[in-house]
Formats: sequence, C-alpha cells, structure tokens
Amino acid sequence: MRTIAIVNQKGGCGKTTVSINLASALAEAGKRVLLVDMDPQSHCAVGLAVPEEQIEQSIYDVLISKSRNEPIRLTEILWQISNGLELAPASIDLSAFEQQMAGIAEREGCLRNVLDEVKDDYDYAILDCPPAVGLLTFNALRAATDVIVPVETGYFALHGLSKQLETLSILTQRCSHQVDVKVLASMYDIRTKMAREILAELRSHFGDKMLGAVINFNTKIKEASSFGQPISEYDSASKGQKDFAALAQEIIGAEARQQRHQMVNSLTEQLEAISTSASDLLEATKPQPKTAQVKQTEEQPAQQPKPTDTDAKLSDYYGVSQIGDAVAFVTLYPRAKSVQIAGDFNNWQPEKSPMEKVADNGVWQAMIKLPRGKHRYRLVVDGQWQQDPYNELNELNPFGELNSVLEVK
Repeated sequence: MRTIAIVNQKGGCGKTTVSINLASALAEAGKRVLLVDMDPQSHCAVGLAVPEEQIEQSIYDVLISKSRNEPIRLTEILWQISNGLELAPASIDLSAFEQQMAGIAEREGCLRNVLDEVKDDYDYAILDCPPAVGLLTFNALRAATDVIVPVETGYFALHGLSKQLETLSILTQRCSHQVDVKVLASMYDIRTKMAREILAELRSHFGDKMLGAVINFNTKIKEASSFGQPISEYDSASKGQKDFAALAQEIIGAEARQQRHQMVNSLTEQLEAISTSASDLLEATKPQPKTAQVKQTEEQPAQQPKPTDTDAKLSDYYGVSQIGDAVAFVTLYPRAKSVQIAGDFNNWQPEKSPMEKVADNGVWQAMIKLPRGKHRYRLVVDGQWQQDPYNELNELNPFGELNSVLEVK
C-alpha cells in the first residue's frame, strides 16, 4: 500500500480538497483507496456528506485504543463513500491526542501500526494532515511513503514555502524510512500574471520536485465541496475533475515506473546475472597476444591469469575513484545495451546520468561532479537496478536492497 500524506503548515491551501478529490480520482481509476482524516476539524467528513452526529467513533479512538488496552480495529470506524473509497473520519477529540499520548512509548508510530494491519486491503492511503507541526503530523509522516505539499499560487504561499519545506525536511529525516516529497501547484488562476509568474518560479526552483499536474482554480470544485461530493460525482466533465484525474494518473504512472526499475528480485535471476557477469569478466580480462610476441604452440600453451591476478586487475580499473572535484564511475557489462547511474545526487533518476561505452569489451564509464560528503547510488543495467559490483561499500535501503556508497572528500 502506498501512503500519501497531504501536508502544509499553512491553512486554506486546499489540503482537504486535494485529499478528497485525489482519493476519489484514484478510486475512479480502479484503485482501492483509504482516506484518513488526521485533522481535528473533520473537514473530510463534511466534504463527503458524512453526518457528524452519526460518527460514533473516529480515527482518534483507533489510535489511542492500544494504549488503553482496548484495541479497536480500523475497520470498525470506516465509512463506505463509493466503490473503492472508504473514509476513516476524524473528530474534535483528535485535538487532545498529543496530551493523551504523553509519555507513551512509540507514540509517533501509532498510525503506522494501524495502517500496517490493513496494508493488503488497499492500494493507496491518503492522509489529510492538520495545518500544524505536531504529533498528528509526525504520525502521518512516519506512516507515509510519499508527501504532497499543495501550494496556492499566490505571493504569501510562495513566500513561506521554503520555510515549510525546510521544516518538513527535518521531520522526514527523523522518520525511519525514505519519504518522497513533491510540491503540487493548486488554486492556479491562469488569468492572472502573478499566478503565471509564481508557477514558473516554482517549476524553476523546485524542478523535478514539482508534480507535473496543476490544480486550476475552479468554482465547480468549491460547489462540489458545499454539496458534500468529490468533483468526480458533482461534475465529471469539469476542468477540476480533469485536473485531479491527471494528478491521479501521474501518481499511478510514477509507481509503475518505480516498479519497472526495481532490480532482479528472484534468486534464480540473481544467480543467472551473477554467473553471466563472472563469465564476461573472465573473458574480458584474458591477456591478448601482442604482435611482437612469439606465436604460441601446442607445446607452449598460453598462460591464463590466476583468479587473484584477475581480481587485482579489476580493482585497478573498475569501481569509483575521485579525480579532482569529480568522481569517475567505471564498470564492465559486455552484453549491456545501456548502463545508467541513479543516486541521491540526481534524485534517483537514471536517465540524468547515462554511462558511455568506451571499449569493445564492454567497459562503461561516466564522470560526475559531486559535492563533498557521502552519496548513495545504484546502477541501472538495461532497466534492472542493482548495486555496483566493483564497490565494496554498501548499505541497506528502505526497500530491503543494497545501495552502493561513495564519499567525496
């Protein structure tokens, strides 16, 4: 289950509108979606016409239930909104959550534990967070795989965005896993010069951290909220519906690309890949006869290098090495059609750092200028993600696989 937290410290930026309509658009695309309201104002229920007086238990009751030794399952509080979409509503009681959980161990992981129990029942969980940095927001970040920061394309929203992202970065660093943060332009009014300039500034400054989809200012979206409906139900032909459908498709498409880029997973395929690489390496490192040498005969067979000689030769040429302010990446894949580098220095986008084939025996290399410090990367060989076989330094990543590690001094 992919868990997306909708976060912004600033109120009135459309967090709940984005949460409701993104969840609905994902459900319309055939996904199983859980919408979790983590805001004590309980606006998700209002925006989906769930009567407040009929909400007997909320996400608050589920989150604190284990600390009271009276566990309540998430399924006991859910409301069926539409085919494929369910809501875990909030209540004003959530405002007391931080006080109630004071002194409780692992209080930051309450929501993650709750969602882990239903992770096989949904494709996506959308978390509508409160407009404040506190225990509720941190619970959402601990549970999230992705964060979307909706930003109104107005002057004051832009003015505070950098500070908000800085705060968000500090919080995500405290989480026990990698969280992908994206910025979403919302309430965009193409008719105004300021909105157009601010959108251009956002795209220039944040680059690939910006989602391609843009939520345009649309009166139909506000009307839909007032009637307690997502825009897909209120007006399926509106521009607002098309915007959220495009956002949903971008998110689904990004996940599909990530899955395609994963390294070889089955043990059989891994062993086959290792075996092929080993054979290629031995073949490539055989000594080639020089024209000035005496021709070998059957009585004088060519001497093959010992395994230790091969290892020494490979360590001299392949792997990573710092040359001035740049790092040289050199590897050997004789049968590969393409080799790329994906790392934290290029936002894990391999197409940004292709390696060049420089020899007929399959040597690939790239020179990349990197800042000082520790960097993590992987090689992408014909679309398959894998660690660098010539770099002994590695560490486990959040997906249970190994990232190669280098340090620029």
